[in-house]
Amino acid sequence: MKPLRRALLLLAALCGLPGLAAAAGPVTAFVHANVVTMNGEAEVLRDRTVLVREGRIDAIGAPALELPAEARRIDAAGAWLSPGLADMHMHSDIADDLAVYLAHGVTTVLNMGGARDGFIQRTLPAANRGAIPAPQVFAAFVVDGTADYGHFQAHTPDEARAVVDLAKANGYRFIKVYNNLRPEVFAALAAQGRRQGLPLLGHGVTAVGLAAQLDAGQAAVAHLEEFFYGFFWPPGTEQTDAPPPDAAIARAVEAMRAHPGAAVVADLVTYAAIAGQIGHPEVVAAQLAAPDIATLAPADRLAWRQSGYVRKTARLAARLAFLGRLAKALADAGVPLLAGTDAPTIPGLFPGRSLLDDLDLLEQAGLSRYQALATATRWPGDFIASRLGAMPFGRVAVGMRADLLLTAASPLDGLATLRRPLGVMAGGQWRDAAALDGLRRDVAGHYAPHDAPADPCPPPR
Repeated sequence: MKPLRRALLLLAALCGLPGLAAAAGPVTAFVHANVVTMNGEAEVLRDRTVLVREGRIDAIGAPALELPAEARRIDAAGAWLSPGLADMHMHSDIADDLAVYLAHGVTTVLNMGGARDGFIQRTLPAANRGAIPAPQVFAAFVVDGTADYGHFQAHTPDEARAVVDLAKANGYRFIKVYNNLRPEVFAALAAQGRRQGLPLLGHGVTAVGLAAQLDAGQAAVAHLEEFFYGFFWPPGTEQTDAPPPDAAIARAVEAMRAHPGAAVVADLVTYAAIAGQIGHPEVVAAQLAAPDIATLAPADRLAWRQSGYVRKTARLAARLAFLGRLAKALADAGVPLLAGTDAPTIPGLFPGRSLLDDLDLLEQAGLSRYQALATATRWPGDFIASRLGAMPFGRVAVGMRADLLLTAASPLDGLATLRRPLGVMAGGQWRDAAALDGLRRDVAGHYAPHDAPADPCPPPR
């Protein structure tokens, strides 16, 4: 019966038929699951029982593992259980987007700045207590030194310290530094961030430079491309379409290795989206006609239509290829890479889907499939746990937050299986494929009066 059961599960996922019922019980047991633990490249556990209690993984054992009488059993029927995914650079700040992320198997997101107050004060707490369908959410407060990019400003060390205190009081977990900060203001942000437990991450600061930022304790670089602007050349150097010589990559690797635990957001998908649409309005038009547009907020659709990237003239293919080589070198050197997207700020970066696109691009850049998957699982989990002391996630192991993804095949055998999950558990709350498709349809229904949506559950790519 197991092959039949597995086939029915897969059919339910692909066609939106009723499958395993949604539930949020305190005790859940996945039985007959093959487990991709992400504890190591070769570690795969076959035919296991995974017990979840109160939002944590409580036990992993053989099929005969004794279960509590009250446990809800989910028969995986030989399907594959792996950690939920993390998008560590996004800008969505509405509940509907969070539901779409969850429907794509994303169980953790980091909002990298600019979120509206209502999102920080109401939506984020509701997501993190499981009151709405959403990943767990962390947020960064973004600070700059001028109004050039429209961000909150700090001009003096005293103002910088006040900014950090205000961010702490309002539930932010990181401070995101931006391009135009003065050196003394950056230093004050770093020092006050350490005192308040709000690590710094963000862009290269032109007047400081990435090397000095890392020396000051910056926890993460927000984009791979920041190495162009604040590391390979002196900060403020006028940029051209040509990348640095490949010999420069070793210098970046050593700079990161000199700061153990410091991470880089490996958002190849962001730079690829920009590079692909410069001078090509038809690319943006195709994205606006894609099936996923049904679950993109009308305000974002309008912003995509008005995007100025198509009017630029840069040719970035060589730089994009360089960033792929940089990502591979960093991963091979053991530098933690964090998958991220910048969604939905750039045309084509759909919430949820763009993270899966990023993993594909990382694999195409030469990362092993395990390394690519680690950028959205183990490395984000380790980063958040070490920097914030939050409940660990990103691996299937006892004590981890129960963020789990059930797929028909192992993602280590092909990342494409991640695009049609059989079910997702976030913080111990389980939703099967039918429930996930229901989230997409609900969001599309909210937007239907504004635009005639396409099928919100398109065939797998």
